[in-house]
Amino acid sequence: MKDSHIPFNWPHMTGKELYYIAEAHFNGKLAGDGPFTARCHRWIEERTGCRKALLTHSCTAALEMIALLMDIQPGDEVIMPSYTFVSTANAFVLRGGVPVFVDIRADTLNLDESLIEAAITPRTRGIAVVHYAGVACEMDAIMAIAERHGLMVVEDAAQGVMATYKGRALGSIGQMGAYSFHETKNVISGEGGALLVNDPALSLRAEIIREKGTDRSRFFRGEVDKYTWQEVGSSFLPGELIAAFLWAQLEESERITKARLAAWQRYHVLLEDFESQGVLRRPVVPEGCRHNAHMYYVVLAPDIDRQQVLDRFRASGVASVFHYVPLHSSPAGRRYGRTHGGLTVTVSQSERLVRLPLWVGLSEVQQDTVIEVLRDATSAARQLR
Repeated sequence: MKDSHIPFNWPHMTGKELYYIAEAHFNGKLAGDGPFTARCHRWIEERTGCRKALLTHSCTAALEMIALLMDIQPGDEVIMPSYTFVSTANAFVLRGGVPVFVDIRADTLNLDESLIEAAITPRTRGIAVVHYAGVACEMDAIMAIAERHGLMVVEDAAQGVMATYKGRALGSIGQMGAYSFHETKNVISGEGGALLVNDPALSLRAEIIREKGTDRSRFFRGEVDKYTWQEVGSSFLPGELIAAFLWAQLEESERITKARLAAWQRYHVLLEDFESQGVLRRPVVPEGCRHNAHMYYVVLAPDIDRQQVLDRFRASGVASVFHYVPLHSSPAGRRYGRTHGGLTVTVSQSERLVRLPLWVGLSEVQQDTVIEVLRDATSAARQLR
């Protein structure tokens, strides 16, 4: 990392990653479901209160397992936001499912719970919520809607590790949840994820699907005398070296979160004047939501050209980026999904959102530089328009 350049993300190392990887190597256990995997499973279960946690090789894999566990069939519909990563939709499309895109709230950029019920049809099987930036969706209302209509709720909590909704860990509220430990997340393993199963009736099937459709886990626990192919599944396990790396991160998750929250809060204070002057809107964290400082974003005023701002950041050596291109506007989104309503908030917010650099170790001097560049960029972009 060059001193003159401020990266958007910089992977944080706790100092124990290589030590634990060496321990796994010394133990001679490199395939999945070794001692480090078991430690990670226990940590997630104890931290979140989920019924069963299963490490996967990515959050995408966890979402694909969810689609299998839901028995998604061709034509089945799953309500979700369009403003999300492609994996949220892909997991269901792979099973023949149809993503039904519903608009988001202007404050949190999460699925607008007030629009869900009108989007439900006889083909609706579930609601896939996405906790954007580690800020929870309005889960009480969403769970109530799902109960009234007999639907499953799954949480794409890729950005939600260490975040809560009214004291409940994200990923532990719906029937199932998914975490990401990708290099860009708060707690990392390079690539990696986890499935959180909250419905006890799904625990055994989740193990089977994760183990290529076999009851191999039951065999190793001595519950059956041999393991056989039971149903459709695949290889969703990460190797033990990944789990060893992740364990070093989970051990330090409180410290990592605290450091990120400090940087997030400093941005929030420094940008208060920008908001009062109508230059941008800062993130909103509703009461009852405890976020994890996964990202700090701003939504620029409509009269500010975002591309001009991003160009100024780039020229100044600061890596600032926008985020998702709404799925409903993409070729695949139009081919495989459908929209309910106009999605005007999704379009408006996605076209004006800018994410600022945020990582453990980001200095106050670097943050001050980011703010000064943003000040100059927004001023210049307004004049150009």
